[in-house]
Amino acid sequence: MIFTLVLLSIGALLLLVIVINVIQQQKEKAEAERRMELARQRAILDETEGVLSNTGMMPCSSYIVMILYRRIQEALSNAVNLTVPPQKNDYQRRLLDLQAQIETLQGTSNVPPIESFRLPDNDKQVLVVVQTLKKLKAILRAEHNKGKVDPTVFAEEENRIDSLQLRINVDSMISRARAACFMKQYGSAKQMVSKALATLHAIKAQTPNDPFIGRKVDEAKQLLDEIMGAQKMSEPAGRQKRSEEDDLDMLFQPKKKW
Repeated sequence: MIFTLVLLSIGALLLLVIVINVIQQQKEKAEAERRMELARQRAILDETEGVLSNTGMMPCSSYIVMILYRRIQEALSNAVNLTVPPQKNDYQRRLLDLQAQIETLQGTSNVPPIESFRLPDNDKQVLVVVQTLKKLKAILRAEHNKGKVDPTVFAEEENRIDSLQLRINVDSMISRARAACFMKQYGSAKQMVSKALATLHAIKAQTPNDPFIGRKVDEAKQLLDEIMGAQKMSEPAGRQKRSEEDDLDMLFQPKKKW
């Protein structure tokens, strides 16, 4: 009888250990998932807030700003549910501040013209603008796929981003062409201007009344004329130098015996 009780006690202890171990593993798994999800929400916050902070460098509408605000709001709400004080208190405070900003922005319709955009002179700032537009486009598509962006707003905002990216590409190609011309790399300069003109004509076919396109086409054509003129001015000197070298070769070459 005592032996049976001992066996039952041992069995109960083993069962208890197994149950405790299973519960502990589930807690560890849940904690790991919580940390992973919190890290994901933090990444969303950092990315979206970074994009939002750079929107002042380009003509962004109130619609796109609201989309970014909503995305931050969702990430903050999720973070509140995944944390405990004091970290939770910080997320709650940020959430309240953001909700006040959203209420202020609601009902407004500000769509600044794309023509007001000017490419920064600093190369680092240009890179920031390019990276911001790329991230902004990805965020816009992600939110649209979730059903959180009106299809009409999505189409208009995506077109605005595409137009800004094309303008940056055109300005960049023209700037590089000027630099190549200054370095007397006329072949590279002509290639870049021709590429810029091809891009401009493609845009003009879609938006024929865009004043930016007409202005840039004239600028590119004028630059191409300058490059062609500079190349022609440099050619006679080059030919003259080659002619002089040929004369010297003829002078000092071995005499032929007849």
